[in-house]
Amino acid sequence: MGSYRADLARVYREALGFHAVNCAPGILALLAPLRGGTVLELGCGTGLLTRHLVDAGYRVIATDASEDMLEHARAHVPEADVRPLRLPDDPLPRADAVVSIGNVLNYLTDADAVVAALEAASRAVRPGGILAVDLCDLAWGEAHRNASAKARLGDGWAMITRFAVPRADRFLFDFTIFTECGDFWRRDDERHELVLVDAAEVAARTGLAIGRAFGTETLPAGMVALTNPA
Repeated sequence: MGSYRADLARVYREALGFHAVNCAPGILALLAPLRGGTVLELGCGTGLLTRHLVDAGYRVIATDASEDMLEHARAHVPEADVRPLRLPDDPLPRADAVVSIGNVLNYLTDADAVVAALEAASRAVRPGGILAVDLCDLAWGEAHRNASAKARLGDGWAMITRFAVPRADRFLFDFTIFTECGDFWRRDDERHELVLVDAAEVAARTGLAIGRAFGTETLPAGMVALTNPA
């Protein structure tokens, strides 16, 4: 759970979108058999993967729960159909493929909500279509338990990120963002809580296949790729 307000959305756009960019070739390879069509993107963020999808010739319905992230997506990919959407309860439009990159489903409340969202995503995929989602497993917590705080500096902003594992199925990101505003700097703090799940159990409950990557990219330790069977 986390909100991605304006300052963090800006930092994400400028410095934190590398995961979507790294996954884009693998996602596009998975989608290639569709030869175009409509892609529903869950958790599009600032539109980095969206840009790749549109450039590859897909009609993209790009969705996110954060309006501040959606503002960036609209500016970055004006050709996409960008809309707000909250999982797992909002209805999903039908599409030839559903994709979600950036541990979006881990922002839900518990494993049952993750399963409900995956089941809804599967129902939204048209016959013969493709579902591709990344997910942080319980192993994510162990892999990142001793991660040191990180500092990032950009043009007009600075950010400190701290990490914590309060229990086996939870992971915390604490973001402190400083944004230059004329003669002073504004501070904003966000805590993002991820629910970590047994990905093998989730895959079994939803009938999805579990893998270590979508293509040739290397996913972070503790993250898996879920896809519908061919």
